[in-house]
Amino acid sequence: QVQLVESGGGLVQPGGSLRLSCLTSGFAFRSSAMSWVRQAPGKGLEWVSSIGTGDLSTTYADHAKGRFTISRDNAGNTLYLQMNSLKPEDTAVYFCANTWWKGPISQKGQGTQVTVSS
Repeated sequence: QVQLVESGGGLVQPGGSLRLSCLTSGFAFRSSAMSWVRQAPGKGLEWVSSIGTGDLSTTYADHAKGRFTISRDNAGNTLYLQMNSLKPEDTAVYFCANTWWKGPISQKGQGTQVTVSS
C-alpha cells in the first residue's frame, strides 16, 4: 500500500524558509520519479517541482525557480523541498506524489499546510 506522509509546514513570515519532507513507503521509491504539488484555497492543484531517478534530473515551476530546491534521500525513502524567500502567494497545502512532472497522480498524502504571512 502506497503511503505518502508530508510534514514540515507551518506559519512563516515573508522572506522566511521552510523544509518540507515526504516520508514514503509501499513502493520502490528509489526507482520512482517524485514531485511536489500544492493547492491554494479555492484553487486547483499546481505543480511545484519534480525530481527523477538515476541522474536526479529536476524541474521547477517558474514560481519556484531560484527559491525552492527539491531533493531526495533514497536510503530513507524521503523526498524534500527546501523553500526559501517565501511569499504570501506560496500559501497552500503542499503534497508529494510519486510521479514525474505533470504526470498522473494516483495518490496523495494528507498534505502539509504552508502559510506565509506577517
